[in-house]
Amino acid sequence: MKKITLIFMLLFSLKVFAQVSPKDTIRVENYPTDSISTKTSKSDVQVFADIQEANAVTQTMKYNPTKAGLYSAVLPGLGQYYNKKYWKIPIVWGGIGTGVGIVLWNQKQYTRYRDAFIAQLNGQTHEFSDIPGITADALGRVQDRAKRQRDYAIAVTGLVYVLNIVDAVVDAHLYEGRKDPDLALKPTVIYDEFGQQNSKAGLSLSYNF
Repeated sequence: MKKITLIFMLLFSLKVFAQVSPKDTIRVENYPTDSISTKTSKSDVQVFADIQEANAVTQTMKYNPTKAGLYSAVLPGLGQYYNKKYWKIPIVWGGIGTGVGIVLWNQKQYTRYRDAFIAQLNGQTHEFSDIPGITADALGRVQDRAKRQRDYAIAVTGLVYVLNIVDAVVDAHLYEGRKDPDLALKPTVIYDEFGQQNSKAGLSLSYNF
């Protein structure tokens, strides 16, 4: 009887074991829900707005003041050309050219009168010897006047040269101000609030903080 019971239990256990296969095994894995990314990309409208803003900044900073000043220092008028202020180029060239011409002319006169002055002191003939009343004192005064005029012309020409550089730098720097909607300079009509004078044309400067 014990043998029959043992065989019966053995067969029952084998049957149960056969019913459980690896395919019936269920694997449960827990995935963290916090790992899901919620990042969204920019919309097409936002991207277009960013591009428009970048282009506006680039157009506002169209002219570089450093480049404009350097160009005018190397060649007067070149900074105005860089800023597209073509009408200023003849003014710059005319001012500097006139100054250089006056400097050269006065230098030539100074050299003439200096040579004549030295020759007069040494008792030698010179180009003014045939003119009555010419003395060393008179030649010395004329020589000093030519030298003084030459020095003045050099100073004025140097000032025009510096103003040429300053004009190019300021013009390039103020380009941003001309494109700034918070800073506006435009023509306007000025009215007399008391009605005693006629209206006049003028300029209005508006600045928004």
